[in-house]
Amino acid sequence: MAANADPLATLKNVLKARGNISYSADSSELVIGDVSFPKTTPTRYRKAGALADFYSLEAVYLAWVLRDATGAEYMKQAREKGLTVGFVSVTERKHVVDWLDGKTSDQDRIAPLTTESTTPPSTPPRPTGQGLTTTPRTRAEAPTSSPTKRRYIADAHDLEVVKKIRLNEVELKDRNAVLRGTKPNNFSAVRTAYNDKLKKLKESSRSGTAPTATAPAADPKMLARKARHNQPIIIISSSPTSLITMHNVKKFLEDSTFETSQDARARATSEGNTRPEDLIAIYRKKTTIDTSGKETTIKSTYFVVDSVEALNKFGPDCWDRVVCVMTTGQAWQFRPYKWSEPRQLFHNVKGIYVSWSNDPPNPKIKDWNVTELKVDPNRRHVDKSVVAHFWKLLDTWIQANKPWLVKT
Repeated sequence: MAANADPLATLKNVLKARGNISYSADSSELVIGDVSFPKTTPTRYRKAGALADFYSLEAVYLAWVLRDATGAEYMKQAREKGLTVGFVSVTERKHVVDWLDGKTSDQDRIAPLTTESTTPPSTPPRPTGQGLTTTPRTRAEAPTSSPTKRRYIADAHDLEVVKKIRLNEVELKDRNAVLRGTKPNNFSAVRTAYNDKLKKLKESSRSGTAPTATAPAADPKMLARKARHNQPIIIISSSPTSLITMHNVKKFLEDSTFETSQDARARATSEGNTRPEDLIAIYRKKTTIDTSGKETTIKSTYFVVDSVEALNKFGPDCWDRVVCVMTTGQAWQFRPYKWSEPRQLFHNVKGIYVSWSNDPPNPKIKDWNVTELKVDPNRRHVDKSVVAHFWKLLDTWIQANKPWLVKT
């Protein structure tokens, strides 16, 4: 064996001749044939996209030994050998194996030997310390100084080609690198904001005054509406076949008990009231419980009418206070209204269709934006849940569409 044999060429020749390759007793050297090299010896096989970065002798050897292993198994064994970085990547392994097997020349990746280099003698040595030649030593020899190293000067055209290739190169990462991420999260702004709030709360608790938030500017139109009457108005149908009429609406909405219109009319006649009022006030008590368990009762007033004439008694802004229209599904009911077309009407007010629970669906209201309210003909104990559902629907609609109608 020559005194300055190239480790890469030696490895390829021994593999071709099917010679013996093994690790030394302390696993620090690779014994290739009858010559040993430190396993970290850099070879002339250049890494992909690099000009002055070469694979170590052990990395090239492991790529050959584990050529048939799966990608995961290959990377696992490479790490166990101590090659956490610098091993031949899974995508480059086939190129290295084919070159060692003599199937490809891959000359663009193999740096020339020092004797083959055309670098001028005055060129300074490689700053990275990775030479292109190494001096092998036998088992009985001690390490000696390496020969003079010269820098390899790449062609300018090759440099431009490599730059373009690296722009499209995708760096392979393992599981830990992906989970670690690259973008640090900084929550200092949130911490600073909450520190300021806590500081103000502490100062206010010492002085005995609670911090007050700046109230948004009030809408002049909303203030004008509040200044006038703000009780919501409900319009019901004047049809004699309607389940809810001026005779039984008060008992239904106030007491949560349904009574047929005929029975309610007979009862009123026996009490001396032959004709119902054209405007009825509904008084509602709403109880709320806060997080501390305190109960608060709010009394609200609603007005019910069954005609436009009675509605006009509330003044020119009466339609601004209409929140609900109960219908029987007959379009003639809407002719004198501000919005006579059902779709437009129920876009501006909450639509309720009251019917018996055993009635079939009404095809006339299919395209109307109304909610069906089912009344059971016989079971009066379910009336309370039906009325509660009605108030819940109405409260939600008022809060979303006419919040200025404060219930007082």
